[in-house]
Amino acid sequence: SPLERRLKEHIIGQEGAINTVASAIRRKENGWYDEEHPLVFLFLGSSGIGKTELAKQVARYMHKDIKKGFIRMDMSEFQEKHEVAKFIGSPPGYVGHDEGGQLTKQLKQSPSAVVLFDEVEKAHPDVLTVMLQLFDEGRLTDGKGKTIECKDAIFIMTSNAASDEIAQHALQLRQEAQEQSRRRLAENLDDVQKSENITISNTFKEQVIRPILKAHFRRDEFLGRINEIVYFLPFCHSELLQLVSRELHYWAKKAKQRHNITLLWERPVLELLVKGYNLHYGARSIKHEVERRVVNQLAAAFEQELLPKGCTLRLTVDRDSQHTDGAPVLRLELLQEDKTSRKLEIQPPLNPQDTAHTPRKH
Repeated sequence: SPLERRLKEHIIGQEGAINTVASAIRRKENGWYDEEHPLVFLFLGSSGIGKTELAKQVARYMHKDIKKGFIRMDMSEFQEKHEVAKFIGSPPGYVGHDEGGQLTKQLKQSPSAVVLFDEVEKAHPDVLTVMLQLFDEGRLTDGKGKTIECKDAIFIMTSNAASDEIAQHALQLRQEAQEQSRRRLAENLDDVQKSENITISNTFKEQVIRPILKAHFRRDEFLGRINEIVYFLPFCHSELLQLVSRELHYWAKKAKQRHNITLLWERPVLELLVKGYNLHYGARSIKHEVERRVVNQLAAAFEQELLPKGCTLRLTVDRDSQHTDGAPVLRLELLQEDKTSRKLEIQPPLNPQDTAHTPRKH
C-alpha cells in the first residue's frame, strides 16, 4: 500500500512496527474502526530507533500540510502537577488564562492532527488523566470550559519504558535465529537474511512488558484505551549498513553540491563505521560516528586546501595504521587522472585541550 511504501522509504528496519501502524490506519481510513474513539498508539523501544520519525511520516501521509497536521508535545515539560494548566490552559481568573493550553490551542486549529506525546512516561499522573479523557471520549475541555472534539485525531505516545528489556529480548531472539540458520548450514544466503526478521511473542508482551507498563502508568484503563502497542527493535547488521550508507550518501551529496567534490567509498568503510553503533543511542550514534570519522577529515582537508576543485576522493580503511584504541584508520585518498590514488596528508585539527595550557598570543 502507498502508506507502507512511504514509511519504508523513510524508515530503516522496523518492518513489524510499520505494518502494525499502517494496517491500523488503513482500517480507520476504510471505516473499520470505532468512530467514537480516536486511534491511540504506544510506541516502545530505545531512542534513536525511528519512533518519532514514524509518527512524523504518518502525519505527512495523512495531511498535506505537516505544519498543521503534526502536533508534538514533549512530555518531559509536564512533570509537575501545576503543569496541567500549560497543557489545557488555566481556568478563568488564573495567571496565563488568555494564553490557552499548548495542546488545546493546536487541537482547536487542527482537530484531526497526528498528535505525538513524546516520552509519555515522564508526564505527571494528572496530565495522564487529561489524556485518558481525550482517548476515552474523543474530546477535551480546555481551561475556559470550551470543548474540542477530536475523535478523528491520531494519538501516538512514545516511551523508553521497558526499552532495555525489549532490546535484550530482540538480540537474544536474533542470536537464536542465527544459530538455527547456522545449524541448517545455510549455504543459501537468503535463509540467513530472513532470520533477522523476528517477532516478539505474546507471552513476552504479557509477562515482561505489561507489568512494566502497569507500574509506570498505574492504571489499567489507561493501557486499556491504547489500540496498538508497537514494538521498535534494535537494528540488525544489514540495517546498520543501510544506515551508514545513507549517512555517507547524505554527505556525498553535500560535498558535490557545495564544493563539486565527488566522494566514493569501499565496502570495508561501511563495516568499520557500523562498529560505532551504540544500542542506547540508535541511529544517532551512526550519524555521530560518520561526522566524527569522515566529515571532520573532509572539513580539515578542505580548510588545509588539500582538495582541488572538482576532485574525486575515495574513503578507504588503512589496515596498516591504527588509532590508539586499536581501531583501523579511515583514510581519504585523492584519485588522480591516471586512476592512481594518493593519500592526503591531513594535519589533525588541534583539540582545544591540546592548546589549553599555552597562553594565547595577541
